[in-house]
Amino acid sequence: MFDGSSPMLFWQVPAPNEAMLISGTKRQAQETQFRIVTGHGSFVLPVKQKARMLSLALREAEIAEDCVTQQGIRLSVRAVCVFKVGDDAVSIANAARRFLSEQEQMEELVGRIFAGHLRSIVGGLTVEQIIRQRNRVAQEVMAGSHSEMEKLGIVVDALQIQEIEDATGYINNLAAPHAAAVAGQARIAQAKADQEATEREQQAAALKAEYERDTAIKRAGFLAETEQSNARAAQAGPLAQARASHEVIEEQTSLAQRQAELAGQRLEGDVRRPADAEAYRQRTLAEAARDRAKFEADGNAYTERTLAQAQADANTARALSLRDGNQELIAANRVVENLPALADAAARGISGASLTVLNGTEGVNQMAAGVVGQGLAILDSLQNTKNPAVNGKRSLRIPGPTP
Repeated sequence: MFDGSSPMLFWQVPAPNEAMLISGTKRQAQETQFRIVTGHGSFVLPVKQKARMLSLALREAEIAEDCVTQQGIRLSVRAVCVFKVGDDAVSIANAARRFLSEQEQMEELVGRIFAGHLRSIVGGLTVEQIIRQRNRVAQEVMAGSHSEMEKLGIVVDALQIQEIEDATGYINNLAAPHAAAVAGQARIAQAKADQEATEREQQAAALKAEYERDTAIKRAGFLAETEQSNARAAQAGPLAQARASHEVIEEQTSLAQRQAELAGQRLEGDVRRPADAEAYRQRTLAEAARDRAKFEADGNAYTERTLAQAQADANTARALSLRDGNQELIAANRVVENLPALADAAARGISGASLTVLNGTEGVNQMAAGVVGQGLAILDSLQNTKNPAVNGKRSLRIPGPTP
């Protein structure tokens, strides 16, 4: 920053956020009495020309003003205005004419201007509008001061209302229902949060208890398996011994069964079969004795019948021989007379003999007939020898056995 007393010699260059104002030159590009140089340097002639610097940097003005609203309620409004000198030549020229020698007081001057516009804008609004529509207030203040700021060569970048205070308590009373509702909602939210936290804690505790239970169950299962393995290991020896004893008992049982079967077979071979054979032998002997007795009775009966028939036939033959005078048969008469004795002797011989008769009664009859037949054959031989003429004429017929 240079003032009028500072010597400015030759080439001068302004800073990037400064505008150099050169007075005393005859060449003027603008409709001003001085030349404006920004962004580059310029040659300044000593004595004939004079150069001054105008800051184009950003400035800030704080506004604190008591305002009365449309409702007659007094409010203390605090705002911040951010502004600077415009970059165009007209704005620089306007600002140079007004603030070149009083650049340090630019914030205060701009703040006063905005404070007046702020009072004017707040006076046409209610407290509710001011509280709820702060951007609207700022926009209206900027719009209301635009023409004045343009004349001053100032460009407003931003206007922000920072704080609104109410000495009467209107704002507090206005916010009380909302504050109570918000407080209630806050308490409800806190209660819900506490409830959710409690539920989460309970869930966490339940999960922890479930995990501890599962862990205890698994640990108990592991311990049970370990104890079971130890018990099996401890019982392995006795169990093996018991199994061996069981196998020995099974073998002994099998041996006893085989011995019992062998004893049964021996009993079958030594006792039962001989007993059956003896019984069969006794039964066979009894049947043979029965049959022999029957055969003897049948033989005796047949012998008696045969003898009776022979005696009758002999008597008949003898009577015929005596009647016809056949003396040759007288000798045969003796034989016939002795024929019962012969048949009786033969029968006694048969009954006392140990004979096996195969064809029953028929066999006995045949034997008896054979004996009698032999006697008759002797008689017939005698007759044929003494009297051949008689042969073929008369013969003694002896009936054979009944078939």
